[in-house]
Amino acid sequence: MTTYLIRRAFVTMGVLYLIATLAFFFPRLLPGDPVLLLLGEAGSTASEEAIIALRQKLGLDKPIAKQYATWLIDIVHGNFGESLFGYGQIQKLLFSRLPNSLELILFSLALACLLAIPSGILAAYFRRSKIDLAVNLLSTVGIAVPVYVLAVILILIFALKLRYFPAGGYIALGSNPIEHFKYLLLPVFTLALNQWALFARMTRSSVLEVLHEGYIQTARAKGLAESKVVMQHALRNALIPIVTLIGLQIGRLLGATVLVESIFNWPGISSLLLESATRRDYPIIQALLVVIGALVCLINCVVDITYGLLDPRIRYD
Repeated sequence: MTTYLIRRAFVTMGVLYLIATLAFFFPRLLPGDPVLLLLGEAGSTASEEAIIALRQKLGLDKPIAKQYATWLIDIVHGNFGESLFGYGQIQKLLFSRLPNSLELILFSLALACLLAIPSGILAAYFRRSKIDLAVNLLSTVGIAVPVYVLAVILILIFALKLRYFPAGGYIALGSNPIEHFKYLLLPVFTLALNQWALFARMTRSSVLEVLHEGYIQTARAKGLAESKVVMQHALRNALIPIVTLIGLQIGRLLGATVLVESIFNWPGISSLLLESATRRDYPIIQALLVVIGALVCLINCVVDITYGLLDPRIRYD
């Protein structure tokens, strides 16, 4: 395991270097000049000297190679710089936004797993029954309905009609925990219902495949209770592809919750990425891409290690 972790650390560093390189050059391919956007309406009437002076102040007049080298050195030291549009230190911005996104993602995934794994097991065990039909039907609807449509439906029902929850917004956990979770519930349910459909289908197919394995028949022949056969033998081996899917979804949701965060006005990193791309705020875009890439690499490592815990036959030599 130690050898594997060392090897994986070197591979991860190489991947992070590629991510950092792409993060630096990709925003510069976007149309528009951040200097002119920063000047706003004054940009059309500003003198050439004023534009050049602002470009020098922002460091955008330096050669690309020098900007790239300086930026790499800075991020190695944890310095992502400052926003071009006066939002201050990017580190502080990330520390204020990233926990909100992680809270939204982790709560929604936890709820999705709590609902999906039992329903997937029941659908597999009672194959071709009404339970199986209901799970298949609901999961198909969950996959087919776009997340933004689901968000609007939940707002219409639970916020505008029943008035159980607020339609959107954010209150810090430290200021009022109860109100914080009231604002959190609708976006969490929106993402959880969407993820439930994927996880339930994966659980059903994985458990179905495992239930036909020889060792399951042997366990039954030994007289083990059916609940032990399913929960201790079948589910443990069926969890490997489910864990893979969960890991992939965490990585995807880190940058793909932009619609949910925007609809519910939740201040996370996905909505920040969209806002920064609209403004051409290069430093924030670069920092977000690097942070999201690093988190995805970390999640992949955790998923690989989890494989060995779930199945002792898997060795990392």
